[in-house]
Amino acid sequence: MTVLVRDLRSDDPADVAAFTHARHRALPFILWTPEAVVHRLAHTPPRARSRCLVAEEDGEVIGTAQIGLVHDSPEPGQAFLNVYVHPERLRRGAGGLLVRTAEEYLAGEGATKLYAWALDGPANLAFAERHGYERRRAAHFLRLDLSHATLPPLWSPPPGVELRTAADFTDDPRPMFELDAETVADEPSDVGIEFTNYETWLAETWRHPLLNRELTTVALVDGRPAAFSVAYTDGTRYSTAMTGTVRSQRGRGLAKLAKTDSLHRARAAGYTEALTGNDTDNGPMLAINKWLGYEICATEVRHVRELG
Repeated sequence: MTVLVRDLRSDDPADVAAFTHARHRALPFILWTPEAVVHRLAHTPPRARSRCLVAEEDGEVIGTAQIGLVHDSPEPGQAFLNVYVHPERLRRGAGGLLVRTAEEYLAGEGATKLYAWALDGPANLAFAERHGYERRRAAHFLRLDLSHATLPPLWSPPPGVELRTAADFTDDPRPMFELDAETVADEPSDVGIEFTNYETWLAETWRHPLLNRELTTVALVDGRPAAFSVAYTDGTRYSTAMTGTVRSQRGRGLAKLAKTDSLHRARAAGYTEALTGNDTDNGPMLAINKWLGYEICATEVRHVRELG
């Protein structure tokens, strides 16, 4: 049996579905659908040099990789490769072949520093170390059983604060862009991110097929968006991809208020499982999620490798 690595055929629905299935089996804590795969490839800016790779064995997709340059960072030469192999198809050489193919491509595109995530398990961490990657920070995946959990009751917003949804900004999403740009800039990360291109944000984020604007709660202070909890759904599951508050309004409980409201909306809409993720150094958000009833279900470790 021979394993080969090739590009995902994004115009082939069966190939995209196989990519999505293999990735879901390896990492079931993140929402990912065929539509999201195609959207990402179609709307990532060309300067990111983004690719999706598959490892195939006898016609079966057994591994995936998402690779590219970090195009929205002010520091050049940074790149990412996230490799995941179907848990029932390990130790067949797929992961190593995906890593080598990705590294060769990214080095040719000018990358000097490679970032990758690996699940926090002995085999995964040893794999990363064997390929020259050093451990950095970690992040937790968290899950909440919405069908049985007792959510904290909703409470009235403080004076001057109003709760809305992202759907209320359909005609003019720019205030959402500005809120997203400020909160993302303060997220714990190895790589600095700057949202400066509104049109790119519209294509990549605002028009993402999994973004649920009706379940994305926004807290307005004196009429301006100040905090939000961004909701993604895949038809059966609900996930919060980002919850944050602008710097000038922090310490008022607005992020907690927004996320609580979004979870109540999600349960009322029939969702029974809520997923999210937090950097292990993000104490305030971890505390909010614990208060809401989330439990850690897995952990990933960020790794880095310097080229040259």
